[in-house]
Amino acid sequence: MQSHFIGGAQRTVRDLPIQHREVVRNGGERPLDMNGSYAVGQMYAIEYRLARPRSPLPVLLWHGGGMTGAQWESTPDGRQGWLWRLLEAGHDVVVCDAVERGRAGWAMFPEIYAEAPVFRSAEEAWTLFRIGHATPSGVDLGLGEPFAGQRFPHEHFCALVRQMVPRWLGHEAMAMAAYDALLEQFGPCVVMGHSQGGGFAAHAASRKPHLVRAVVGVEPTGMPVVQEGQQGQQGQEGADAFAPASAIPHLAVWGDHFAHSPQWQKYRAQTDVYWQLLRRLGGRAEVLDLPAAGITGNSHFCMLDTNGDEVLGRVLAWLERLGR
Repeated sequence: MQSHFIGGAQRTVRDLPIQHREVVRNGGERPLDMNGSYAVGQMYAIEYRLARPRSPLPVLLWHGGGMTGAQWESTPDGRQGWLWRLLEAGHDVVVCDAVERGRAGWAMFPEIYAEAPVFRSAEEAWTLFRIGHATPSGVDLGLGEPFAGQRFPHEHFCALVRQMVPRWLGHEAMAMAAYDALLEQFGPCVVMGHSQGGGFAAHAASRKPHLVRAVVGVEPTGMPVVQEGQQGQQGQEGADAFAPASAIPHLAVWGDHFAHSPQWQKYRAQTDVYWQLLRRLGGRAEVLDLPAAGITGNSHFCMLDTNGDEVLGRVLAWLERLGR
């Protein structure tokens, strides 16, 4: 096991007033000067290397928006997470905290970050993550009526809320630069990304195709946007730009209860468009629709659901068929 802080840049802050604060308890006031140089935009990664891995490719685990790598490590009800299961399956694993999340740290605002972060309430998480029906604000940290057959351990929903962290909007380029640096250090690899991390994984396959051998998007969001026929604007690219990514196998994994969430129907449709493009370019872009496969009741967090091991088993079987 080894920890890494990867990527980032130096930023300098000037002209802040010097404060006089008690920094150490009972230590009295002292001058506090926060002018100076800071590391910004780095990500945190911890690698787990097996003595005898069965696969030559490490699996990089990229978390979702407002979350950290903790979501891969264990479940809210205390079971082993996909990190451990991947190690058991013979893969080296790298778990990341993306820029501004968890142990990656964040920077002062507005001096370095332009805006304040956004936060996700328990009530929003309960519905957005497709765990259950909406509940009145402030009631038991959002705990309301779960959907019938719900696989998320909803009795332990508060444990999920405790691991949610603030996030800054508009930091995609900074985060992707750190992910690029991560791939340079650990690739070639398999990238498994959840939600926002799944979108970053799709972008990574396009940006660094020589370092990515397969992409697994677990309910991915934020797909590359294609402008047909010409070089696009504002992050959009022509279809030909994705030809290198089409040579990399992609798998999208979708849970249940989409009928309850127009927002997730939209996210899924955006992924469908990109998957269709990869297929038109001759690529292998597959879908594991869990309900269609007879696995029902999953939330947005398949890796935390009570049948998470079964879901991962399907993903591992896909990787094995690829020879990954």
